[in-house]
Amino acid sequence: MKTMFQYNWQVRNEWFSWCEDVPKDELLKVRTGGVGGVGGILKTLFHIVDVEYSWICDMKGKIPKKQECSEPFESWATLEKVRELSKSYHEEVKAFVLAWEPDMENLFFSETNSDGELEIFKYGEAMRHVIAHEIHHIGQLSVWSRELGRKPITANLIRRGLFD
Repeated sequence: MKTMFQYNWQVRNEWFSWCEDVPKDELLKVRTGGVGGVGGILKTLFHIVDVEYSWICDMKGKIPKKQECSEPFESWATLEKVRELSKSYHEEVKAFVLAWEPDMENLFFSETNSDGELEIFKYGEAMRHVIAHEIHHIGQLSVWSRELGRKPITANLIRRGLFD
């Protein structure tokens, strides 16, 4: 579990660096594909950061320390702001992930969905959802990078030093 989060964090940071050479209008351009109509490159990175932090907060039973992500994306629509948001959430997320123990797997938490219904989730299920969610969106970024004629960040798990 921890290794897969570390993998996602490495890949995310590589995408942030990749974005440095992309014109802002291309980062903000609304693109097609994927689930949920997230938008373009930068908005997808913002969404990844928001979802990871939100699920961790749900498992911790706390209201997020900041309300940034409840604001419209437009107030965060620069690479610098999204990267800084990711950094500001990272230590709290990382602490939770690194404290993960097998006995946490079947703990439960609940949340109210958009229809006002109470849903119950196991921690292990939510953790794996967060991992898969980011990997899904990284795939979108890879497709969009090809549309721009640019090489995407490698999605390879090997050769990243995660198993040394």
